[in-house]
Amino acid sequence: MKVLVIGSGAREHALCRSLSLDPGVTALHCAPGNAGTAEVAEPHTVDALDGAAVAALATRLGADLVVVGPEAPLVAGVADAVREAGIPCFGPSKEAAQLEGSKAFAKDVMAAAGVPTARSYVCTNAAEADEALDAFGAPYVVKDDGLAAGKGVVVTDDLEAARAHAAACERVVIEEFLDGPEVSLFAITDGTTVVPLTPAQDFKRALDGDEGPNTGGMGAYSPLPWADPKLVDEVMATVLQPTVDELRRRGTPFSGLLYAGLAITSRGVRVIEFNARFGDPETQVVLARLQTPLAGVLLHAANGTLADEPPLNWRDDAAVTVVVASYNYPETPRTGDPIEGLDEVAAQDAPHAYVLHAGTKRDGDAVVSAGGRVLSVTATGEDLSQARERAYAAVDRIRLDGSQHRTDIAAKAAAAAS
Repeated sequence: MKVLVIGSGAREHALCRSLSLDPGVTALHCAPGNAGTAEVAEPHTVDALDGAAVAALATRLGADLVVVGPEAPLVAGVADAVREAGIPCFGPSKEAAQLEGSKAFAKDVMAAAGVPTARSYVCTNAAEADEALDAFGAPYVVKDDGLAAGKGVVVTDDLEAARAHAAACERVVIEEFLDGPEVSLFAITDGTTVVPLTPAQDFKRALDGDEGPNTGGMGAYSPLPWADPKLVDEVMATVLQPTVDELRRRGTPFSGLLYAGLAITSRGVRVIEFNARFGDPETQVVLARLQTPLAGVLLHAANGTLADEPPLNWRDDAAVTVVVASYNYPETPRTGDPIEGLDEVAAQDAPHAYVLHAGTKRDGDAVVSAGGRVLSVTATGEDLSQARERAYAAVDRIRLDGSQHRTDIAAKAAAAAS
């Protein structure tokens, strides 16, 4: 199978790494990719938001499967253009991707499907926003209705900060605050059959102790030793299958990766948000634990034959990923700094720990930073404690001027499990 992956982040490097280990994959391409994906997949230049250009590249390469990684190309309809060219594509249609592209659309689908979620108001002006903020009280949860690369949500006790975020967005969803720990659960679906992956937890705040501004994610771990063993079955029955069924009923079937961001509240499981693609950095730990070859599963989903796929196999190992971010992330990150120590990790920590590239590029013989989140240092171990130790040992070998990372990824879960 010839596979083309679209995107340039650590999620795409994780996908490329897993696909490169799949014996069924005979050729692997990534566009536009980064310095890390180039080590396992042939790089190509393409505008990831241009459906016609992506379809033309896939046709030229003779791709048997296209995997669209990021949300923006999905919301722009890239998967539709690839399918129109007669090539199987893993990723939802433009219409179905509105599940992530519009928080208001997602709330409407959840209401129709009976999916448990936070009570909310859709607001388009300051008066409506003030009314909603007053109705719910602090902590205030204000979400940009559109795509915001994981940074469109403000959770604050400061009423003025909540008002300011609402005013900066064209349309916002203001909702009640959900207490309790958060869980990310991915599911692969062909629009009818739904196959859940293993749960993960990510860390959105920039600083240790869940302090600092929201980010795209500073680390993740899997499995969740504290979670109810019945959690996946419950979410399948109350969230994932009803959502997929509702979208199919509307004539906009969702085929691809359905990501449920969940809060385990005192009143039960509630959906915080849906995403229409693999999450970053959770993908890094979920795929580290997946034993089943990836390409066949994605192709079954793209072809509508997921019911033919045997149950997925998972490693007993735990996985932890730590994001190394550039100076001044998430504000205006500095780029162009050389990254050193990558060869040392490869020589001394493999196969248990490895580096997935996010915001990187080649500059001559050097690898330099090219974004806010630069690397996802990922490790596996017999348990979370060992996986953490291996991940942080590898992080310590990385040298990137002014870089930052959290030191407490999976710390509480590892301590509780030991």
